[in-house]
Amino acid sequence: MTKVQLGSTGIEIEKNGFGCLPIQRISKEDAAHLLRKALDGGMNYFDTARAYSDSEEKLGYAFAGVRDRVVIATKTTAQTAEGMWKDLETSLKMLGTDCIDVYQFHNPAFCPRPGGEDGLYDAALEAKRQGKIRHIAITNHRLAVAHEAVDSGLYALLQFPYSYLAGPQEQELVDKCRARGMGFVAMKGMAGGLIRDGMAAAAWMAGQEGVVPIWGVQHEWELDQFLACVKQTPALTAEYQTVIDRDRAELSGDFCRGCGYCMPCPVGIEINQCARMSLMLRRAPTAGWLSEEWQEKMKLIESCLRCGQCAAKCPYGLDTPRLLQDNYKEYWTRFLV
Repeated sequence: MTKVQLGSTGIEIEKNGFGCLPIQRISKEDAAHLLRKALDGGMNYFDTARAYSDSEEKLGYAFAGVRDRVVIATKTTAQTAEGMWKDLETSLKMLGTDCIDVYQFHNPAFCPRPGGEDGLYDAALEAKRQGKIRHIAITNHRLAVAHEAVDSGLYALLQFPYSYLAGPQEQELVDKCRARGMGFVAMKGMAGGLIRDGMAAAAWMAGQEGVVPIWGVQHEWELDQFLACVKQTPALTAEYQTVIDRDRAELSGDFCRGCGYCMPCPVGIEINQCARMSLMLRRAPTAGWLSEEWQEKMKLIESCLRCGQCAAKCPYGLDTPRLLQDNYKEYWTRFLV
């Protein structure tokens, strides 16, 4: 096992964490089985969110009686103090606990601060004083907000997308967090599904000092893969480096990460998949993506208004309408011929 300190919190965790977004797609018993197996296998950091439908409830069910063995992080998308308190009380109830270890502001468009009109940070401070949360943290997809959060010194950790496809901008954030003793939790370690080799991803992540990846797990075979990394830290072999180099060459430059923050589209385009369709077709079994259902979804691109709303909301500054058009053209001319 590889134990790491979560920033300056004093919390020691296994380097590989469990991302609990996918368990909302499976049954309560199946989720509990995965969660307990993960804990028994050495994982002890579990990241969920109030926005992940019944994910919190499933954690509470799985870890009843063993709460002292796990570190739980959850999130609120609230925009006001009142909304935060409501989310927090619901999270405590669903998780079956009286204290949340890491409480995160979930991808806010701004950096909450003490004295802000939104009241979010002050409410979190009060919750901390009451013993309902241990540490205040933030997640984001926006570089500017992330840098502001790190520079503020207000947060115990930052959660941000980070994988071996990351560029110098993301690496700058990691380095800044490390220099300031701030925890860094890596979401989207598989780049939203674009990375197909989980062992290559984990081997690369093992070499990133102080970084805690949270691997999204829905299937037992996925969990087994990452538990193997807990048991024995994977070496970055020449074979894995070849995989990484190939992926970097193919996916360098502008590409849609699939985060979905551009949504909803006024004409109903499923932007977070359609804008990266050609990549998914190259990197995943094609049958599902070439179905009649997906053909109809791709045809909606013809109705694109070029209103610019998606581009304005893209945290990576992508020209989303252009990506939609490029993927539309390649879908019909290359993959459906």
